[in-house]
Amino acid sequence: MAGYESDHTRFMRELLAKNPEWVEEQKRGRALWWDRKTSQAEDIDAFTEGRKAHCGYPYDVNFK
Repeated sequence: MAGYESDHTRFMRELLAKNPEWVEEQKRGRALWWDRKTSQAEDIDAFTEGRKAHCGYPYDVNFK
């Protein structure tokens, strides 16, 4: 089992070997969306917003 490589893994390795510039594009995309710095105030605001109670069924027009 140690030598097993799935078809998808093999496909991705071959694809990235043919297009090595995609690796840098992936890194830039990750940095854009995931590896960004936030201020402590933004973190506190997001945490506070997430702790608010949500209504059980927001699509009910008679719900208050």
